[in-house]
Amino acid sequence: MQGLYFDGRQAMLRDDLPVPEPQVHESLVRISLAAICNTDREIMKGYKPDFTGILGHEFVGVVEKSNDPALIGRRVVGEINEGCGECLYCKTGREHHCESRKCIGIARKDGCFAPFMTTATRLLHAVPDNVPDEQAVFAEPLAAALQIPEMVQIRPSEEICVIGDGRLSFLIAQVLALTGAEVTVLGKHEDKLRRFQSFAKTATACDRRFEVVVDAAGSPSGIEAAMKLVRSRGTIVLKSTYAGNTETNLSSIVVNEVSIVGSRCGPFEPAVRLLSRGLLELPPVELHPITDWEKAFASRAFKAGFDFREK
Repeated sequence: MQGLYFDGRQAMLRDDLPVPEPQVHESLVRISLAAICNTDREIMKGYKPDFTGILGHEFVGVVEKSNDPALIGRRVVGEINEGCGECLYCKTGREHHCESRKCIGIARKDGCFAPFMTTATRLLHAVPDNVPDEQAVFAEPLAAALQIPEMVQIRPSEEICVIGDGRLSFLIAQVLALTGAEVTVLGKHEDKLRRFQSFAKTATACDRRFEVVVDAAGSPSGIEAAMKLVRSRGTIVLKSTYAGNTETNLSSIVVNEVSIVGSRCGPFEPAVRLLSRGLLELPPVELHPITDWEKAFASRAFKAGFDFREK
């Protein structure tokens, strides 16, 4: 089969990849749609130098084989982290932090930028009939957005700033706005910021401070901006992953008693429920065949991805 493969240095389209065979605890998923995440781009820049394999982790597909017969033929989305089940993290409800975890398209496990993928059956979630593929493919980043209120108390009376005007920021701002909080999105692109205006205030510059600041800029500049925007005794939530390092004045964190919270993957069942209830605005996905992967990655569309469905 064809798939977008990363060899540790660069991505390439290969047509000699075998169709994977599921292990006893896994399912074989025929991919329908797979979306590009900024993490995929960062892997190609060196974010995960030890990873080799098929890229991609945002998907919706149909189960072809499974150790759970009830899932066969069902449309599904899936969590991306599979822990060992035996370590301290796995046994204390922190499987996402298992030191030997597999993470599809990111660490030790092939991803979804190919027609077929295997994954642990327990990580799959059935997609309701009223959610089309083009919306279901947002389940993984929406779950990541929902991890913020899982980790940080968001009061409806609070003022929150989200740094970044990209795809993840778009979902984060909506999730936080659903709490009733006043959300301001700080970005660099007026055309992108217009998409946020039905549920958030928008700005390209800001001289006020906020109780909670979410860095979803996807670049080292995000934490620098967050430090200037957060109030004393406020909270910064870091959502950006990128290749390279950044410098931060740790003394100002101490003096101003700022809390910094890292936030990564999140709960899928609430994400699927939100999609089913139609409570979110979702941008269209610009779809490409996998053979046009370079064009898809270079696209300036708000969201791009791959269509593996039979025409």
